[in-house]
Amino acid sequence: MTRCPITYEEIAGGRYSERGLRQLSPKLSDLEILPYSSEEFYLEYINRAGKMSIQGVQPKLSMKLNAAKQRFEIVDIKGKFIAKPQNMNYPELPENEDLTMKMASAAGIEVPWHGLIYSKNDELCYIVKRFDRKGHSTKFAVEDFSQISQKKRKTKYDSSMEKIVSIIADYTTFPVLEMIKLFRIALFNYLSGNEDMHLKNFSLITRNNKTELSPSYDLLNTSIAISNPAEEIALPIAGKKSKLRRADFTEYLANDIMKIQRKRISAVLAEIESCIPIWQKLISISFLSENMKDRYNTLLSQRLKVLYS
Repeated sequence: MTRCPITYEEIAGGRYSERGLRQLSPKLSDLEILPYSSEEFYLEYINRAGKMSIQGVQPKLSMKLNAAKQRFEIVDIKGKFIAKPQNMNYPELPENEDLTMKMASAAGIEVPWHGLIYSKNDELCYIVKRFDRKGHSTKFAVEDFSQISQKKRKTKYDSSMEKIVSIIADYTTFPVLEMIKLFRIALFNYLSGNEDMHLKNFSLITRNNKTELSPSYDLLNTSIAISNPAEEIALPIAGKKSKLRRADFTEYLANDIMKIQRKRISAVLAEIESCIPIWQKLISISFLSENMKDRYNTLLSQRLKVLYS
């Protein structure tokens, strides 16, 4: 018995579950493997880098789903999906990101559709649907916090969580609601070992006449990918990037800076704590290697002790 890399549910045969395929399109009865190895993906990325409408340090390719031919195809523009292949420098990033995004969703964080699909040599590739597109013609206005802060890509770490809070206060339609979202995201990133949540990984989206935090993206346990980084978070809280304590999140960030009521802070903490068994199950059935699963669980346990002991 194997598992579908899109839904993680057990399947008796084939590569994908019926439910996983239908999430992509009701027209799919199967999905061809992507005809690229990780090395070929990288060469394709280099060849298309000047043409594509997506950017970033990690190699990414813009893709569209051709349901009639039951396959994903690389495109230069108007792609509705982004593909991230295996990384030659950091092992198991697709499996890591897919798992972490599923854990975030379980914690009540809005994320775009995502999943793993097979590519050449039986490698897994991470696929995520673009959240700034709807249908064939609608495009939502999205601006990341680096752009809002007038920072360049090289200075995307030159900020703080306090400045993230001030942007939300100044630019969102309902700041009180967005502060609660941000608090939940901050807790999750700490617990999941994401120490690379810089300015470009926060965005505002305007849809339905409302400006709010966009769905979360690029969520990854970078701590196990990099192996014991010196920092715990990318943007400091009260000047600290490491040796964080519960009070840094609850008393200082949430209560003092975000002005979230203590009752609501306690509710968010309880909601996240209730997700622990779900997270542990997701880790156990994920497509990470057993070694990576152990490392993910170890880090999660360490961080949970800080927030909940």
